[in-house]
Amino acid sequence: MSILSQHIPELESMKKYPLELFYNGNLELLTRKKISIVGTRKPSKYSRTAIQNISLALSNAGICIVSGGAMGIDAIAHNGAGANNTIAILPCGIDIRYPSVNKNLLANIEKQGLLLTQFRDGATARPYSFVLRNEIVVALGDILIVGEADLNSGSMRSVEFALEMGKEIYVLPQRIGESSATNKLLEEGKAKAIYDVDKFISKFSNIVSKNSDDFLEYCKHNPTYEEAVKKFPTRVFEAELSGEIEIKNATIYINI
Repeated sequence: MSILSQHIPELESMKKYPLELFYNGNLELLTRKKISIVGTRKPSKYSRTAIQNISLALSNAGICIVSGGAMGIDAIAHNGAGANNTIAILPCGIDIRYPSVNKNLLANIEKQGLLLTQFRDGATARPYSFVLRNEIVVALGDILIVGEADLNSGSMRSVEFALEMGKEIYVLPQRIGESSATNKLLEEGKAKAIYDVDKFISKFSNIVSKNSDDFLEYCKHNPTYEEAVKKFPTRVFEAELSGEIEIKNATIYINI
């Protein structure tokens, strides 16, 4: 566990910026465009499949997935994104694997992605800590996706945060009598439905291209390989494979 010293602009949308933040993992993920995903701990097969596909597609488009490390929709979102492109916000200390059923998932995220929390090592999850966790999850993302949720569920507290922060909310189209909370959000015009994953992803194509441009602009100054990896650890590898850049004598050059 390390104390996070850098300022996170997205968290300014919270009621109160966290006094302390602790982390293990790759801080570069905080600089990426991010989308938050939350939902029930007991999703239907339909919701599981849809969130898996959406998380994977967003991750492939270069967008980092943020969720709360819980069972159900959270775990599916993290897995869909891949451990190296996801941020898990914890309701406890980083040294505590909660929930224990997700201990392997959280360990992989710690090694390849990012674990973030307001709580010091040894702090256990409590009712109030879930609320604090949820506020950070929502604040970090550009938008909020609610995979499936019932009325009076914890996910609806996340929805309240999103509405207070002025963030767009997206949900899955569900059958009558299922996922009562997300259906009500649609009925009240507080959320938009994701009917087509490809069309949904295309809404954020400008986000991805901007992220790519930032990296290529940086490379125009011919940074050293070590400097570039420190600032864009995953992007360097991807760009080298795609032929966008070339590395000569430990220096990066753009292929035109």
